[in-house]
Amino acid sequence: MPSTLTQNVRKTVLENGLTVLTKEVHTAPVVTVQVWYKVGSRNEEPGVNGIAHQLEHMMFKGTLNRPIQFGRLFSALGSDSNAFTSYDQTAYYGTVERNKLKALLVLEADRMQNSQIEPEQLANEKRVVISELQGYENSPEYRLNRAVMQAVFPNHAYGLPVGGTKADVEKFEVEQVEKYYRNFYSPDNAVLVVVGDFQTANTLQTIKEVFGKLPKKVRSEELGIRSKNTFTSSPSSPIVLREAGAGRLLQAVYPLPDANQPDVPALDVMDYILTEGRNSRLYQALVESGLASEVTASVTSLRESGWYEVLVTAGSKQDLKKIDSVLSSAIANVAEKGVSSEEVERAKTQLTADVILSNRDITSQAMRLGTDETTVGDYHYTDRYLAAVRLVKPTDIVAVINKYLTKGAKTVGFFEPTQKQITEGGDKPDSAQTTENFSPGAPVLPSEVMKYLPPVDLATDAIAQVLPQEFKFTNGLRLLLLPDHSTPTVTLSGHIKAGTEFDPEDKAGLAAFVADNLLNGTKSKDDLTIAKLLAERGASLDFHSYREGVHIEGDSLAEDLPILLEILADVVKNSTFPAKELELHRQQTLTDLQQELDEPSEVARRVFVQSIYPKKHPLHTFPTEESLQKIQRQDVIDFKAKHYRPDTTVLALVGDFDLDKVRSLIKNEFGNWEVSGQAPTLKYPPVSTPQKIVSVNPVLSGKAQAVTYMGYTGINRYDPRFHAALVLNQILGGDTLSSRLGAEVRDRQGLSYGIYSSFQAGKNAGTFLIEMQTSPEDSRKAIASTRQILQQIHQQGVTALEVETAKRTLISNYNVLLANPEELTDRILMNEVYGLDKGELHSFTDKIQKVSLTQVNQAARELLHPDQIVVVTAGPSVLAEKSIR
Repeated sequence: MPSTLTQNVRKTVLENGLTVLTKEVHTAPVVTVQVWYKVGSRNEEPGVNGIAHQLEHMMFKGTLNRPIQFGRLFSALGSDSNAFTSYDQTAYYGTVERNKLKALLVLEADRMQNSQIEPEQLANEKRVVISELQGYENSPEYRLNRAVMQAVFPNHAYGLPVGGTKADVEKFEVEQVEKYYRNFYSPDNAVLVVVGDFQTANTLQTIKEVFGKLPKKVRSEELGIRSKNTFTSSPSSPIVLREAGAGRLLQAVYPLPDANQPDVPALDVMDYILTEGRNSRLYQALVESGLASEVTASVTSLRESGWYEVLVTAGSKQDLKKIDSVLSSAIANVAEKGVSSEEVERAKTQLTADVILSNRDITSQAMRLGTDETTVGDYHYTDRYLAAVRLVKPTDIVAVINKYLTKGAKTVGFFEPTQKQITEGGDKPDSAQTTENFSPGAPVLPSEVMKYLPPVDLATDAIAQVLPQEFKFTNGLRLLLLPDHSTPTVTLSGHIKAGTEFDPEDKAGLAAFVADNLLNGTKSKDDLTIAKLLAERGASLDFHSYREGVHIEGDSLAEDLPILLEILADVVKNSTFPAKELELHRQQTLTDLQQELDEPSEVARRVFVQSIYPKKHPLHTFPTEESLQKIQRQDVIDFKAKHYRPDTTVLALVGDFDLDKVRSLIKNEFGNWEVSGQAPTLKYPPVSTPQKIVSVNPVLSGKAQAVTYMGYTGINRYDPRFHAALVLNQILGGDTLSSRLGAEVRDRQGLSYGIYSSFQAGKNAGTFLIEMQTSPEDSRKAIASTRQILQQIHQQGVTALEVETAKRTLISNYNVLLANPEELTDRILMNEVYGLDKGELHSFTDKIQKVSLTQVNQAARELLHPDQIVVVTAGPSVLAEKSIR
């Protein structure tokens, strides 16, 4: 374990009160800049709920000096930027190549003091926020949590939803939002965190020049409720929501102390013992028994208090009262009989390893520092916390359960779904375009963007071009290894050509059944033994099936890599698929399917894909209740024997290891994996673009927001237009704030919280799609606007400056991506899966750089078809009357 997460961190407080945390990390030529304000939904009250979140949105709208959407400026810099609002803080963050550090600092200082809140922009952005809130409202979990939290914290802002409520957001006035900005956005109420490849002395000098001149603010009274008597006694009977939805849910919330209290480390260890993994107490009591399909939990530790919440997804036809009773009994049983030293040590190891493994990239490291400094006022908090975790004993677990998880402290909510129906507005051609008074006009000129961009050295730093070592074993297994000794961890990524494209039509879901059940037992180990071996080392191993393969994800501390590889080899070679576990998994999958078909995004995606790809096409098939019920154990065994083969398997590892040792380890574990016959292959039939506009409207009752998918078949990864298409997409909809779609549909008209486009280029097929979330009443207008932008780019093309900006963004984002070990490992893996040259890891940016304006405009003419498009909108019934005809 590293001795400390905060080694090398320097804290400086400027004369104006700005706290600056800097940490040099020289593993990649990138840097992250984050500004954390000590204000969140905690500083609100009923009537102004959501104002911190609304202000966060407005902070992208431009300043006195730069009256331009800041998303465009971040995109032009190639910054991976975003923001979020939480209970105790609001944070803005961007990660860029190191030569753009000063430019990011200049932009953040500008909006700390000079943001402009204009009436028209506020009106539009209120619509965007309401669209976001409606997306949350689509989720029964969100609605249940909101009801329970209001009951737990009736007199404190922690009981209010962080994002706000539609009723409050609609009423916000410019003066209110401005007052909030003046009150809370100032250097003395902020923490600036800079982590990455820079020299501290020079950077501190730059920070003083850029931020030092900003004045402290004379603050009027602090907004928000300051009640310390935060909890009331919990209601004796459950809160029951009977609303449209799919599965039954139970949520239990127990009040806890604030983050600085000494019980917090023991509470987190307790949570791991109760709910982390198959050996956990609540998993055994609820999931293994078939009462529940899933149980999750988390400890929240904040500035003024905290809570423990448990969410249970009921199994099919299971009673929530019984689940509540079993949950209480299982917790009481732990308190009565205690926990073993082995359980406690395992939970401590998992918890510590999770903290280490989740803090490998610079953005995450800065997030940790910012959270700790703004929540508890001490960036050393996580170090102190991990030291305290190491001291937790079995008696401490019993003590915190007896102290906090008592029956009288628990507030319980039940979600009981009412009848749910999906009806479909038919497959109708869009013969007449909607008559919206919409004119996209000229987009914001890229020259305007350049005018407001802080000066930056546009020469990109040369990145050391270390390439992975490639090995191929006699059985066909391919291995890519890239040592990286910057942290004592290893990331593993793998691919097996055993994806859902091979699902039989009448047994859709079979490939996923195999992948999901690999860890359920082998010839020598049962599922609990496998789970225990991984948990004891805090290692993780997961298998996810998708169309073209099974993706393997694993990580561990460096010293535990042999165990991770041993288990991986055992499950891919020797899994036995015990009947009891398979049946339990079937029931969980059926429950999951029921919930998926209650989500507009999932319904829209399914209908969209099935509207593009005809029956008998490998992409057309999706699991149904009927197909899942047909899958037999022998089908699973046969599919595994046929498709899990070394000659269709690729493994990539990045991390702290010796090349020769790992190569021989893998040879020992996988060398005897035998292959027979030829690997199964598939031929994808060609699919043409629709000849007209096809619109389909699945209606889901009880939903607040609509989700739209628009698109058609696209290009595969080998298409010569691939790199030009990426540049085109970046301009069209690659970024929800700076793209043409984002600037018009989201930013100017306020019709969508999120709108994106992408060319999903696979090995055998590709799909072009645009996805957006809208209020039901705005769907029609947003679709019309989107089609007009497609028409505009298809006919008129894009500009040279747009192409240059998009290329710079893509190159910078790619370099930032390679600094994250998980992203780097995945990129190495997929380049090999696609059969690309291993030099592609670094030549990708050269290929983007060489894309010309002519190539992008040719791609626009050939790949954008606004009048031959499938449009699927899933959501509330209001859409049935307003289908796009």
